Amino acid sequence: MSTASPTGHVHAASRVPFWRAVGIVAQREIMVNLRSKAYLISAAIVLLGALAAVIFSSVGPQLFQSTTTVAVVAETEDAVADLPDTEVTVVDDADAARDLVAAEEVDAAVLPSDDPSGIVVVGEREAPEGLIAALSLSPDVELLDPSAPNPGILYLISLGFGLVFMMASMSFGYGIAGSVVEEKQTRIVEILLASVPARALLAGKIIGNSLLAFVQIALIAAVVLIGGAATDNAVIVDGLGTPIAWFVLLFTVGFVLMASLFAAAAAMVSRSEDLGSTTGPIMMLVMIPYFAIILFNSNPLALQIMSYVPFSAPVAVPMRAYLGAMEWWEGLLSFGIVLATTALVVTFAGRVYERSLLRTGKPVKLREALRWPTPRS
Repeated sequence: MSTASPTGHVHAASRVPFWRAVGIVAQREIMVNLRSKAYLISAAIVLLGALAAVIFSSVGPQLFQSTTTVAVVAETEDAVADLPDTEVTVVDDADAARDLVAAEEVDAAVLPSDDPSGIVVVGEREAPEGLIAALSLSPDVELLDPSAPNPGILYLISLGFGLVFMMASMSFGYGIAGSVVEEKQTRIVEILLASVPARALLAGKIIGNSLLAFVQIALIAAVVLIGGAATDNAVIVDGLGTPIAWFVLLFTVGFVLMASLFAAAAAMVSRSEDLGSTTGPIMMLVMIPYFAIILFNSNPLALQIMSYVPFSAPVAVPMRAYLGAMEWWEGLLSFGIVLATTALVVTFAGRVYERSLLRTGKPVKLREALRWPTPRS
């Protein structure tokens, strides 16, 4: 029979070996999620959303692209012959062109005029602005950097990386936190610790949820790349392969960092109502990179700084790779920083988790958790 000591640890006649215990806990975390309809439905929605975004980015411009119908006579046919998105109808004279406009069979008519331009655009209530702009004399344009990324595309790509990072970190991280609090609140954790070391319990939760998060991110990446290839989306096929690979790699390690923080924060409270007080700062660490990558998606200096910050590197490094503003060794350096920071945070979180797990009542303060003696197995 297991008994609790005055220091809050549990003695047991026998315990499961550490790594076997980790595997059991990880398997349990995975199976609990896979049996959850809410998890499966949310995962399906995310994948369908990623596929819809790829399809829309390919066919969306065509859906909103309209064709202007124009009536012309022989003298003005050459003026509109080469205009894009324009359907031309040639009629015998100006009166016939005006009749088509009045009957709303065409959007406008382009007819000869004594004006210096030599033509006049005739409309019913108003003339199409696109047609007027196309017929107007425009100055020559010289581009210093014709290969520069489109700002709209940059915004959408940064939004995608930031949104996926934030949603995955929050959903899986908060899932871990909820699981820890539930086990404390129902006192199940006391039974678990009789045969499973606290650090094995923590490691199993992190590994199980990290595997689920990695699979979901990998599926999203596969959907985006396969969907881009199927729709012949040049932006995705030509430019996003390497950035997505960096995102998956850095997110996999970075999520372990976030997951350990969520677990440690949850171990410091005994009621789900108090969970917000300890997970609030971690939620901010998740949200800040989301807003930062949207605001600074084209700022080389800001992206460089963000790529060396462990919490923002998973979104900053892919953007730098897309912009071609990163040397190969810089990506490896960012990965090394994230990896080293994760190792330190996991060690810190493990200590807080182990020293707070059996403490009930009011929320444990961080200083108290660090001072509390470590339970002995």
